[in-house]
Amino acid sequence: MVMRYYGSKENLFATAAEFDLRLPDLSGVPADRLGTELVSYFFTRWEGDATLPALLRTASTNPSGAERVRAIFTTQLGVAVGRVVADPAEAPRRAGLVASQLLGVALTRYVLRLPPMVDISPADLITWLAPTIQRYLNDPDPHRPPLR
Repeated sequence: MVMRYYGSKENLFATAAEFDLRLPDLSGVPADRLGTELVSYFFTRWEGDATLPALLRTASTNPSGAERVRAIFTTQLGVAVGRVVADPAEAPRRAGLVASQLLGVALTRYVLRLPPMVDISPADLITWLAPTIQRYLNDPDPHRPPLR
């Protein structure tokens, strides 16, 4: 995939070095819609952009690629999350949790192509994931016991 789209890993890294997630400004989104808005945005990006799966593939096997993906998510997603969480000191942890969910779905859907994940419509994935992302973004007490 890397050779097909970029010719070499170096060209992919050059593309990744300038990669912008183009995250929307979430500061104007109602607090109870943050999860839905963010998950919807990511699926729009993943569904229409071959660069993101290529970056994820490379990051899983190449230390330089992994560092670049970490930097992209830390700086870009971390900043976006920092704008909407109640306590900015919690933003890195909350952004990491959001990234774990989004990248996990991306890995299973776009890289590994697991049939159950590939077969779920983006709308259904948004319905499944949005509440989890919502909790990561604005749950005031992440230490409370889970609901049963």
